[in-house]
Amino acid sequence: MDEFALINRFFRTAANAAGPGVKLGPGDDAAILSPTPGCELVMSMDTLIAHRHFPADLPAADVGWRSLAVNLSDLAAMGARPRWALLSLSLPQADADWVAEFARGFGELASSSGCVLVGGDTVRGPLAITVQVTGEVPAGEALLRSGASVGEQVCIGGVPGEAAAGLAAWQHGTRSGALVDRLARPAPQLALGERLRGVASACIDISDGLLADLGHLVTESGVAGATVHLPALPVSAALAAAGDETARQTWQLSGGDDYLLLFAWPAGRPLPDGCHAIGHFSADVGIRVLDAGGQPVEVARSGWNHFADASSEGHRP
Repeated sequence: MDEFALINRFFRTAANAAGPGVKLGPGDDAAILSPTPGCELVMSMDTLIAHRHFPADLPAADVGWRSLAVNLSDLAAMGARPRWALLSLSLPQADADWVAEFARGFGELASSSGCVLVGGDTVRGPLAITVQVTGEVPAGEALLRSGASVGEQVCIGGVPGEAAAGLAAWQHGTRSGALVDRLARPAPQLALGERLRGVASACIDISDGLLADLGHLVTESGVAGATVHLPALPVSAALAAAGDETARQTWQLSGGDDYLLLFAWPAGRPLPDGCHAIGHFSADVGIRVLDAGGQPVEVARSGWNHFADASSEGHRP
């Protein structure tokens, strides 16, 4: 099956490119789109490479879902509503069964999130997926990484560490369960992102690790630092049953791939459902983690770095 047959069979008809704002979808040299009046466009793009960003034996439907999810999470962190996606798919061979499953997983999330596939490219090469997404946000209302102030709460939209625990389980042969599901099919927090607009002063999604991404909020906001209270980190039943206390601490603080929103929130203001206050932005320099007794906790690493960690293949999915 050649490139054009793959596109026509699995992506062109499945794209539902007659969605709102789509004047021309897959099949031409480029798509033609009409943004909503009064909105600004928000764009993001990520590349996922087998062995580096996902296990090579992850089911194709999960790879499809995941490749779109990590991009939609960036839109969620900006408070944007998804509109359109472009897909570039590099394949070692034209495996119709694999592509069919990939398209099914990609399409499931695209449909549920209101994101329409409007074009892309298919080439022969090592397994790699690049997705570009475009969303919309009312003019002037986008969430940014900058804006946090000393005294505001550091808050998170769920339980961190589950995806990292899921990766550890996968590497030990486990292929099902709540933690593996969090790894294979992350759920971008799109509704929460919209809920945070106008209240949260800064926001980011956790991809490289809670502490690493909190560092981005600190840097971009120009505050001196932040404090995280270890006992305040929420723990699910599945995570509590996985590994020992040291492993759970590492997964929660440094594991990454949770795609939860991490944001600055006014002190004393009620949080949206499912969110947790885990610390505060501080005038003290640096990011500190404190235990139940208020003593500093030593953390070996803050999160993932593509180039610093280039030799540790398989550390990250």
